[in-house]
Amino acid sequence: MPKNILFRWVLLLALIGGFTFPAVYSEAGQKADPSVGLLLYRDDDTYISMVSREMQVALAGKAVVEVLAAKQDQLTQIEQIEDLLDKKVNALAVNIVEPQAASMVADKAKKAGIPVIFFNREPDLASIKSYAGGACFVGTNTIDAGKLQGEIIKRLWDDHPEFDLNKDGKFQYVMLQANPDNPEAIARTEYSVRQAVEKGVPLVQIGQTYMCEWDENLARQAMMLAFTSYGKDIELVIANNDSMALGAIAALNANGYNTGDKSKFIPVVGVDAVPQAIEAIRQGKMSATVKQDAEAMGKAVAAILLNAVAGKDLLEGTGYAWDESGIAIRIPYAPYEGDK
Repeated sequence: MPKNILFRWVLLLALIGGFTFPAVYSEAGQKADPSVGLLLYRDDDTYISMVSREMQVALAGKAVVEVLAAKQDQLTQIEQIEDLLDKKVNALAVNIVEPQAASMVADKAKKAGIPVIFFNREPDLASIKSYAGGACFVGTNTIDAGKLQGEIIKRLWDDHPEFDLNKDGKFQYVMLQANPDNPEAIARTEYSVRQAVEKGVPLVQIGQTYMCEWDENLARQAMMLAFTSYGKDIELVIANNDSMALGAIAALNANGYNTGDKSKFIPVVGVDAVPQAIEAIRQGKMSATVKQDAEAMGKAVAAILLNAVAGKDLLEGTGYAWDESGIAIRIPYAPYEGDK
């Protein structure tokens, strides 16, 4: 069959769904390592860097990987994707800048006839279902991180009456949220508080919800501002991720808190369990975090990519199953409160 006719049949089958992508071969007919575009929303996010590293380790010797970071600019990421498609990459792994743009990315991959795996930053799954068999998501159950933070806050309140610094029977907290429109940030903010309150913790928010873009320095600045405004009223810090938690700790340290004096300690709870947060917990500067398994996520994305370009079922040999959406797998969270 002529090559152009074969390609049209391959593309047609991929577009109508239920098709696994054929293995990659060189022009000489020998099996070749596939090329993969790995697109990150930014390259200075500690957790995303960990996922990227694990993915590259898992793909080493099995695929040629080009890593591009968009510096939080969706237009830049779209241009990077278009450049990769012009280079005829065999698959895309996309940590989308703006989840609302996922349908556009899926459409571009669909037209190119290659698989696209979205990971970590969850798009509206309905927006990528039109690429049946060619697009999926690897992430977490969005609300679980917040719920586990709430469970941690419950234990802190029950086990440490000394954290009620003003002895008013309430737990006054500062909330550090990533941004106002990211589904994961919204869920962590809402469910951390909801879970704790439902468990009986008398939480009272101090000041506004500070938007810190997952960023340590912005969180440090926000916490300095909060401390200037509210000072000793603050008894707890809840952060959507560890980078922001570490920024808050830097601000607390600058104000004489969380430096070893037990009478001047404010619990800080984050998400991710990055090495810096684990060390802060070990040093007694941070109370707890929620582990988001970077190794498991990186390996899962890599395995699905390799299955896709080898013409196999996407989940073959991974040990995972699709959730109720039929196009997403979920990596479980776990609380981390140090070695006990």
